[in-house]
Amino acid sequence: MTTLPENAREPFHLPAGAEASPVILHVPHSSRALPASVRDEILLDDDALAAELGHITDSHTAELATAAAGLCPVTPWQFVNRLSRLVIDPERFPDEREEMLAVGMGAVYTRTTHREPLRPDGFDTQPLIDRYFHPYAAAMTAAVADRLEAAGRAVIIDVHSYPSEPLPYELHGDGPRPPICLGTDAFHTPPELLALAQEAFGDFGGTGINSPFAGTYVPLEYYGKDARVSALMVEIRRDVYMKEPGGPTGPGLTPLAVALAELVNALTPTRG
Repeated sequence: MTTLPENAREPFHLPAGAEASPVILHVPHSSRALPASVRDEILLDDDALAAELGHITDSHTAELATAAAGLCPVTPWQFVNRLSRLVIDPERFPDEREEMLAVGMGAVYTRTTHREPLRPDGFDTQPLIDRYFHPYAAAMTAAVADRLEAAGRAVIIDVHSYPSEPLPYELHGDGPRPPICLGTDAFHTPPELLALAQEAFGDFGGTGINSPFAGTYVPLEYYGKDARVSALMVEIRRDVYMKEPGGPTGPGLTPLAVALAELVNALTPTRG
């Protein structure tokens, strides 16, 4: 865990890619960093918080995205959340549409991965949504708009990982847990994008679709409205590349970066 002073750095980072690239590698859950004021609102002691971060963080996915980008002749863009998802989860709906509210894991989590209290009963989530969720969404919307203007389309590759064994918070944890889970959206994931991902990640012991996690992230301004924005979630089972929970990387990280780069290259013009 990293505890940050207020305004220590920007809460998200957008490493520039090639102007011709339509691809944004979106990494929302890789950080363990918490602003000091947010840490003070969490009920867990330091040891329990460290354990929770090990379970909930998609560790090393920012490193994976950076490595993949470096392998691409036409560099993709990246959008990386620099704060833990225990601050806000930018991929949740910020309202009653979010099914994870049932387990206290809406845009602001009030329960842990083991369904234990994370924040006090009656905690007001709105200040965190206003301070962190809405600016993040606005910045990601702007990044997509920039790709639409420059490249005529935008392709969001949502880079995640998930534990090899289900955690109590999972609403759909009883389904298959393949080495690579590909999350799709009926409107924003065209069949050719899914097929390219299945080919790129075909050497890790199998791919599955929408189990144990389904869907993919698209900014709400474009969600269900603009087919020029396509998206796919890549969920990597953590035992493929790291020691669980929250431990160091293993030898799987490099071939995963190669596979992710292969997918990006298949989606990108040959000249930047």
